[in-house]
Amino acid sequence: QVQLVESGGGLVQAGGSLRLSCAASGRTFSSNAMGWYRQPPGKEREFVATISWSDGGTYYTNSVKGRFTISRENAKNTVYLQMNSLKPEDTAVYYCAASRIAFTHLSPSAAYWGQGTQVTVSP
Repeated sequence: QVQLVESGGGLVQAGGSLRLSCAASGRTFSSNAMGWYRQPPGKEREFVATISWSDGGTYYTNSVKGRFTISRENAKNTVYLQMNSLKPEDTAVYYCAASRIAFTHLSPSAAYWGQGTQVTVSP
């Protein structure tokens, strides 16, 4: 059974940093795109960042470019999200996702999901 378990969320002041981790089990994801989504209070889930299965190519939503960095460690079946210069608008539940299909881009409709971790940024 595939499981994605996020950790590292919490409460931080604006301008601070957090590092989220997502450890996968049940299968290896070295050939699968992985990424992060978030759901702000009262809003729909939105894309944050993704990292490819091969050369580690990354893609970010505009609002986090230059502040967030996604990385992966295939030996540990883990993906990370380093979040710097956090803003109150980054407050959300952050979800890890992994593509169900190897060698394809991450798609919400074809992904495994973690349970989410809360990130709260105070002014």
